[in-house]
Amino acid sequence: MVNVLKAKERTSERRSQVRELREQGGIPAVVYGYRIDNTPIAINMGDFMKTMREVGRNGVIDLDLEGKKLNVILHEYQEDPIRKEVIHADFLSVDMSQEIEASVRVELSEDAEGLKDGGVLQQIMHEINVTAKPDEIPEAIKVDISHLGIGETISIGEIRGKYSITINHGDDEAIATILTPRTEEETEEAGEAAEVSGTDEGNATTESEE
Repeated sequence: MVNVLKAKERTSERRSQVRELREQGGIPAVVYGYRIDNTPIAINMGDFMKTMREVGRNGVIDLDLEGKKLNVILHEYQEDPIRKEVIHADFLSVDMSQEIEASVRVELSEDAEGLKDGGVLQQIMHEINVTAKPDEIPEAIKVDISHLGIGETISIGEIRGKYSITINHGDDEAIATILTPRTEEETEEAGEAAEVSGTDEGNATTESEE
């Protein structure tokens, strides 16, 4: 589903005007790509957040730039580290008939056989790079790890046939693995090694001070 987001062209990049835009509940942004040059725009924060909740990170948005309609996707965004608010956004205008590259998050199933036996899950790949038409890019790539035992790994080759899109990774690239749990003896040895290391460092400091 394509969602409409209204935008206005910005005529200035001055800090004072950008600050004023944010204070009024807007987001400075830029749109570029198919059928449009690099163009500074302004969008409403509330409308943007509502649209992203509806379409998802890789969803197609119908950007209405003062009457000019563009199919866009959110390419990049900047977030205030304290307020956790979007402070700038980049939109890529796309041709719906042409494939593009995108990064899609990996979503693992909750349980694996190896975890029940005390194994430790290590997720190696959190995003997968894909090539597909804009409206065929999934919000997430779901990977079933329920069958993994301790010491076992799931790789790209095992999920490739489940998606009609192109996955831009080698078949042997690992997505997740179940690590062997540390035994009580290994844990104690690691602790003793750390204590010895700390003692040696302390002695070295004492000798240096002398």
